[in-house]
Amino acid sequence: MSEQVLTDVDFHSLELHPDLLKGLDEAGFKRLTPIQALTLPPTLAGEDIAGQAQTGTGKTAAFLLSLMQRLLTKPALAERRPGDPRALILAPTRELAIQIHKDAQLLGSHTELRLGLAYGGIDYEKQRRQFDQGVDILIGTPGRLIDYYKQHVYTLRAAEVVVLDEADRMFDLGFIKDVRYLMRKCAPREQRQGMLFSATLSYRVMELAYEHMNSPRKVEVEAETMTGARVVQTVYFPASEEKLPLLVGLLDQMDAQRSIVFVNTKHAAEQVAGRLNELGLPTVVLSGDVPQNKRQVLLGKFAKGELAILVATDVAARGLHIPEVSHVFNFDLPQDPEDYVHRVGRTARFGASGDAISFACDRYAMSLPDIEAYIGHKIDTASIDAEMIAKTPAFHFSRPPRKPEKRGGRSGGGGRRGGPGGRRGGSGATRGKPSDAESKAPTAAESGDAASAEAKPRRRRRRRGPRSGAAQADTAQTESPATAKEE
Repeated sequence: MSEQVLTDVDFHSLELHPDLLKGLDEAGFKRLTPIQALTLPPTLAGEDIAGQAQTGTGKTAAFLLSLMQRLLTKPALAERRPGDPRALILAPTRELAIQIHKDAQLLGSHTELRLGLAYGGIDYEKQRRQFDQGVDILIGTPGRLIDYYKQHVYTLRAAEVVVLDEADRMFDLGFIKDVRYLMRKCAPREQRQGMLFSATLSYRVMELAYEHMNSPRKVEVEAETMTGARVVQTVYFPASEEKLPLLVGLLDQMDAQRSIVFVNTKHAAEQVAGRLNELGLPTVVLSGDVPQNKRQVLLGKFAKGELAILVATDVAARGLHIPEVSHVFNFDLPQDPEDYVHRVGRTARFGASGDAISFACDRYAMSLPDIEAYIGHKIDTASIDAEMIAKTPAFHFSRPPRKPEKRGGRSGGGGRRGGPGGRRGGSGATRGKPSDAESKAPTAAESGDAASAEAKPRRRRRRRGPRSGAAQADTAQTESPATAKEE
């Protein structure tokens, strides 16, 4: 930890369990960060906490030390099976759950507390087996935890400490019903300790705290401490086609040794990474649909310095502690101001310095006023060097491919809803009413040529065969006007 974000309070003054002090000494943690200094004294005394803090401020260590201290110094609340945890930690994303587990392993390395980790995207049975070996502290995402709970793999009747990390993100991702379900399965709130942390203590977050906690103490860290005072923030105003040349120029000019480039969509991530690789800059993509095992391999290589550039969507904005990230580039400005803070928080962690560069292009520049209002200050503006832009050809990004529509009715050749001759079929299909030119002359993408387009309906009528007069009359009586029109 850097001197700039530490207080004068030493961990040894908190009367922590000796095994925890050994873990802190080995990790090199001597003095408390501001959020730790505000939360540890009350939580070690058994109080509930609702704390406002960003990632990178030391909040993970704060709640881990508090719950470990309780488990090491107090008997279990109730009889339990080996797989029934005494503490439950809920995280909104897989990455955050994994990071909390790593920190718990570090701080609890000299204790005999058994850790469990559960999240989606990896082998179900392999994760399940850890409950047979015993779990004291269970860390995970709501979905996978509920799956195991409903399979009777474990119970929460002995869960006497409940931690909810990044509560605001739980709301954003639609997990709040799952969170409430799990918290209701734990020991009664009068018998347990609760700790909640969030980037913002909004009304909905505090409502959750008061509903499931015991008169929690509200703790807020000053904004300038939370957002990282040692991050140099800069914004450029390029045209859309100038963004990639500007990124390449800045990567070269700033000697960015380990950089994260944030974009708003998976499609943009693939295009940016592909272009950077073409230019000889080894780059990998991290987005929501990357399999979990592959995601961990990529993050491991990036953390070790084997890869210099990571292009990511906001799946990487929270819960990741990657050391020595020198630069963060907002290739696309985020549309949510909170996401800006979390993106910027990937650099300058624990008081180190870092650069956060944003591109306010014509598509996303409207997000800038909201971001500046949220962080409480203007971001310094920088001018674009024309020579820097000229080094790399402009690059126009294509639109993401449109997914084919799944519609009812007939499919196949010649019909209005399918086949190369239909209005909804073919690679060049368009929606809506065709133009006059289109209605007069069918395109090759629609029908191949005019002769084949005219021949298909005739062959279709011949395949049906002649109808009797009675059959025709019956059809005319039973067929609905809508069906007749579609035919």
